[in-house]
Amino acid sequence: MPDTRSERFKEASEQFVLLWGEMASAWGINKTMAQIHALLYAESKPLDTDTIMDRLKISRGNANMNLRNLVQWQLVNKVHFKGKRKDFYTAEKDVWNIVAVLIHERQQREIAPIQQNLIHCLDLFETGHELTEDEAEFKERIENFIEFLEMFDRFTEAMLPYINRKNLKFLKKLVKLAEAHQSLKGESEPTASGNNYG
Repeated sequence: MPDTRSERFKEASEQFVLLWGEMASAWGINKTMAQIHALLYAESKPLDTDTIMDRLKISRGNANMNLRNLVQWQLVNKVHFKGKRKDFYTAEKDVWNIVAVLIHERQQREIAPIQQNLIHCLDLFETGHELTEDEAEFKERIENFIEFLEMFDRFTEAMLPYINRKNLKFLKKLVKLAEAHQSLKGESEPTASGNNYG
């Protein structure tokens, strides 16, 4: 496929791909997966695997594996063109959907296992023997951690469907309300010297 992009577009696209790749660990995905998604996000038209390999200088196996993962995550869609045997791919362009998917995936792969492991930690105290003071206090701290993660999980699952552009006005109001509450809380807290006197 001939490259008809302008030099300015190429430069901006390359910078975006590098940036998204560097941010990959923050999103809990590997660098190549992030770069493929960034490349497809930058492009208006679908790209075939060969073009993706050429642009990112990656192997076919690496490209296929990461494209498969991106399709499973619903961040990338496979596109077929009549008369062409190659598979083409295009990225989800709605940034709200992208972030919602990344949050959900990271929660499932990182927070859920932590939650399960903490529950297994609690099992160690279920021996039928009376707990020492240290054990009882530690058990309570683990239970508090699990309770927080459960509430975070419920909050995320409840809120993610509303994180989209059509609810932007509502979300802005919600953020302003939270900021105002935080501001009032900050004003009511004592200063470092231990008093509120100006």
